[in-house]
Amino acid sequence: MRADGTPRLAAAAQRRHELTRAKAIKALRELDASGAPVTFQAVPEAAGVSRSWLYTQPDIHEQIQRLRDATGRAPAPPIPAAQRASDASLRTRLEAALDRNRKLANENQTLRRQLAHALGDQRAAGLQNSSDPQPAASQQVTLPQRSDPAEP
Repeated sequence: MRADGTPRLAAAAQRRHELTRAKAIKALRELDASGAPVTFQAVPEAAGVSRSWLYTQPDIHEQIQRLRDATGRAPAPPIPAAQRASDASLRTRLEAALDRNRKLANENQTLRRQLAHALGDQRAAGLQNSSDPQPAASQQVTLPQRSDPAEP
């Protein structure tokens, strides 16, 4: 009677499966690191596996789809995933820029008020020292108009 070789066949199939997964994951990482497009055509060509097999691997399938979508909208050449800014990072930078803009607008407003007061004081001092009710043309200063009508 022959011995049942099923366990050995199953073990060999499992090893082949793990080797194929490792090749696909390695190819995916290399494509992403090089900035090349990560697609369902490029990964199996680089890994030497079939495209249909990739579709049966949910985790690899999802990662290819995510990287494909991310690099598909990016300007050429695409930036590797490890070097891309995250949404949280971009939000933080935007919030910092908006905060800086608010501070600069407040500082601008304060400086305009201070300048208006200084010019008013200068005009008042010039009128008190002068017998002529109209100040000389060289002493007249006008403030520039605000470019933002919503600014208080």
